[in-house]
Amino acid sequence: MDKMGGKIKLKELKSRLRLRLEKFRHFKLKTWMLLILLAVLLFADATLLRHNHIEMSELRSAVLSADEADDDAAIAEGLAKLKEFVFSNIVVNAVEENGEQKITFGTGSFYLERQYLRAAQAALADAEAKLSGDANPNGNIYGMAGDTCKALALQNGWTWDNANFINCMVTEINKYPAAADIQDTIIAALPSTELFRHNYASPVWTPSLAGWCILITFVVIIVIFIRFLIWVVLRLSLLFV
Repeated sequence: MDKMGGKIKLKELKSRLRLRLEKFRHFKLKTWMLLILLAVLLFADATLLRHNHIEMSELRSAVLSADEADDDAAIAEGLAKLKEFVFSNIVVNAVEENGEQKITFGTGSFYLERQYLRAAQAALADAEAKLSGDANPNGNIYGMAGDTCKALALQNGWTWDNANFINCMVTEINKYPAAADIQDTIIAALPSTELFRHNYASPVWTPSLAGWCILITFVVIIVIFIRFLIWVVLRLSLLFV
């Protein structure tokens, strides 16, 4: 009698599992519908992230163009716009570091070379006023360095704000056994290149159109995974019961 009762209960359990599996299969929101929705969302994610990357690239290019045009006001305005956009959007970017391509969030490092050269030229001009007097122990060392470098500049077609000309001036000035305070004046006059190197990092997620789309995508992926897990559990239950 107990065996008969056990068989009946086992049949009832299998029947219930089959019923649940059938209900799961006939659920209104089908798994294939979720997969189609996921494909659409992934396409939308890629499109929005690409749009953000293009927008960032255009803003960064505007800054670099302003630097080439020696327009410090446009540089400041462009940097402000670039910073605001990157800090409020998800910007995925591929950058090269030590010969390797890496994925990063943000602009990547970029350098305003012309702005640095203008600042360095102005700093050297200021140093000229301090080093050109007859009071230093080696005479007008700035003037002597200038005579050498200006000749090279004319020979090679350098402008006075060219990196080669500035490097020549610094090299020639350092050849003279000037007093320590004169060397300190030259070193202190030149600005650090890091002041002209920029790298704005974007957040991994922001409450923007791309951010919400990516969040919904993750939710759909989780729902699909849970549905698949439930289906596997029900199938295994039928096999082992």
